Amino acid sequence: MERQVLFSILLCCVYSALGQISYSVPEEMPKGSVVGNIAIDLGLDVKRLQSGKARIFTGESAEYVELSRERGVLLVKEKIDRELLCRQTTPCALHLQIILEKPMELFRITVEITDINDNSPSFKHGEKRFEISESAVTGSKFVLEKAVDLDIGRNGIKNYSLKPTDNFVLKVENEADGNKKVEMILHKPLDREKEEEISLLLKAVDGGEPQMSGTVKIYVTVLDVNDNPPVFTQSIYKATIAENSQKGTTLTTVSASDADKGINGKISYALSSSIDSLSDIFQIKENGEVILVGEIDFERAKNYQIDIVATDSGGLSDSSKIIVDVIDVNDNDPVISIMSKSDFILEDSPHNTVIVMFSVTDPDFSNNGRVNCRISENIPFAIKTSSNDFYTLVTDSELDRETASEYNITVTCSDGGIPSLSSSVTLTLQISDVNDNSPVFERSSYEAYIAENNTPGVSIFTVTATDADWNQNARVSYILEDTSVNGVPISSYVSVSADSGVIHAVRSLDYEQIKDFYFRIKAQDGGSPPLSSNVTVKILIQDQNDNPPQVLYPIQTAGSMVAEMVPRSADVGYLVTKVVACTTLYSQRRCWLMQRFLPSF
Repeated sequence: MERQVLFSILLCCVYSALGQISYSVPEEMPKGSVVGNIAIDLGLDVKRLQSGKARIFTGESAEYVELSRERGVLLVKEKIDRELLCRQTTPCALHLQIILEKPMELFRITVEITDINDNSPSFKHGEKRFEISESAVTGSKFVLEKAVDLDIGRNGIKNYSLKPTDNFVLKVENEADGNKKVEMILHKPLDREKEEEISLLLKAVDGGEPQMSGTVKIYVTVLDVNDNPPVFTQSIYKATIAENSQKGTTLTTVSASDADKGINGKISYALSSSIDSLSDIFQIKENGEVILVGEIDFERAKNYQIDIVATDSGGLSDSSKIIVDVIDVNDNDPVISIMSKSDFILEDSPHNTVIVMFSVTDPDFSNNGRVNCRISENIPFAIKTSSNDFYTLVTDSELDRETASEYNITVTCSDGGIPSLSSSVTLTLQISDVNDNSPVFERSSYEAYIAENNTPGVSIFTVTATDADWNQNARVSYILEDTSVNGVPISSYVSVSADSGVIHAVRSLDYEQIKDFYFRIKAQDGGSPPLSSNVTVKILIQDQNDNPPQVLYPIQTAGSMVAEMVPRSADVGYLVTKVVACTTLYSQRRCWLMQRFLPSF
């Protein structure tokens, strides 16, 4: 059957103080249709969406919506079938998160999927047969199969009709769960002799536009003498069952009685048809015992409403309902989903710097689904919660790369069930170096010796400084600070190798001119800005025997000899002259006195 659905699309968005936007779109929109303009609705520039690498996070659910960063809009990625996505749940919504980086931001988006009338009412079986005694009393009820319409609201089933109405009329009652109870009521006695077979048509129509319908044929075979219908002992039965129950577990036992005797009082039980194909999950035995034959999952369905029918051999019947509440069992581990993370962080990052954003979900109920997350102890990080399911891992104290250059952070999330279930994820974070350490010399001061008359360029000794930082920040250069010795620049005496710290004598030194001198060397790292430290160096010059003695007396003139006059009358032993000579050796000045006397001839 070809059908055409005309509808107008109403897109609306609602802002909240927490950065949440809600949109409403009809199902079955073509791929590429615009859901909403998040750039305008969130007050974000399109360039921010691009620079922040905006993306949609949906957890483990299918992606029906995609983000166009260039246009700043949400688009339909895959055609959405509301009935496939949410079945009978209302409202039906997609919950998305928009993630941006640099800085990290999170916005929650809710897209409500509204129903369109794209499903006709349908019956599980194309026909229904009854065998009814001609003695059935007026007012006898016969339970009919309910139609199923996957649409909801006004697009769901609106009404039923039964034709012809010569012997039977239709009775439709609204039930507490929103469904309709459909019964065929005998309003005119049957006469097998006049009409042994009766054909009727049950039609279900929905409230959509245009209206759709479905039909089932009903065949009634008129029998003789069965004038008491079965009657259930309760109109509603209640039962509970744990979701991990084994197949074959008994939920409850129902019972109906029939005032007739013999074969006319024999009752058989059956499950009525339903949208969830409950016959694949539950089964009713001949004795009315209802057992579990399939698997149940609290996270998929928290309760079931089972329609049951008791029918006697004459075709008379009664209906009842079993309400089954499923008890949650802690059978789901928390699921940790990393939404965004940093692999590196500077060691001077401020407190509360966000490193990781992640979400944790546990589909279990109450304490079984209540999750608590923790990280390894004695590390400078902490977990913060931004909402029920979203967490951030932030810095909690100062970082120091020189103490720890890498962290393996284990995040463990446990639920509140007994026994508790947990999941863990380990994140590796590298600490990037910052130039926060100055070079340090091995000694607070240095003292070295050099013999005078040295060869220019000779190595005197080496100063060494180390830097606890890394790479370029730890690369040390040595610099001779500008000073002077006796008015002469220090660079005229010594030089220092920028790379090795080796100190060289620039000139030949003379102990008799200078015995020692001081200067300062600066060690500077390669950081930006650079850090440095200084040290004082003392050079002591060692004396060498490189100067002859000097005659102080008698005084000689250049190129002349000293002559002394001796009287003719001088006796033997007469003092002719005195000679005084001095020299400096190893920092000590020594002098000698020599006397000359007249010898005997």
